[in-house]
Amino acid sequence: MSQTHKLSATARGDQGKGASRRLRRLGRLPAIVYGGHQEPCNIQMHHNDVFLASANEWFYSALIELDIDGKVERVLLRDMQRHPFKPLIMHLDFLRVSENEALHARVPLHFLNQEVSPAGKSAAVVIHHDMTELEVSCLPKDLPEFIAVDLANLALGDIIHLSELVLPAGVEVAALKLGKEHDVAVVSARHARTEVEEEESVEPAADAAVPAAKQAAPEKPEKK
Repeated sequence: MSQTHKLSATARGDQGKGASRRLRRLGRLPAIVYGGHQEPCNIQMHHNDVFLASANEWFYSALIELDIDGKVERVLLRDMQRHPFKPLIMHLDFLRVSENEALHARVPLHFLNQEVSPAGKSAAVVIHHDMTELEVSCLPKDLPEFIAVDLANLALGDIIHLSELVLPAGVEVAALKLGKEHDVAVVSARHARTEVEEEESVEPAADAAVPAAKQAAPEKPEKK
């Protein structure tokens, strides 16, 4: 079960780009809360508090207890807009969750015991993390902060698919309901030599890389 985390906010009445700019100049962050069969609610938060929270993995996948003027709502982060080059968050979207309704969320994968696995101990093997997060479906009370992928027995040539993951109780993988073709690889262990050969096979031929003007011109026959 996912641990809940707390953040604070206050309701805001002013809307629009001008109002949002004024909030940001005061160190506030405009945001919105929607869903849960209720009307959307525009809120403002302390930017620095949110910026510190955003450095944690849980901020993007765990349930958050959002205190809005004393009323606590359980929400999930649904969207975050960042400044193109400054270390600033521009806007947040939160989705309300209902205790009795299944939700869809993306949960990070934690790869365990890779270093002690047969593949991890071999310098001749490359371990690929083909996925780093997973979309799951579950009730809010069952939402995990992460899903562990145990690689202790991973050896050369092994592939771990979605259907082989050990999921917490009450958690389902949404993609697997779409058919066997969606049972994709999560982790694979390949021979390092194969990786090099694949890279070399896609390199262009030496002559093709040389501009036509630079290639040696054919020799002209000598005049008699």
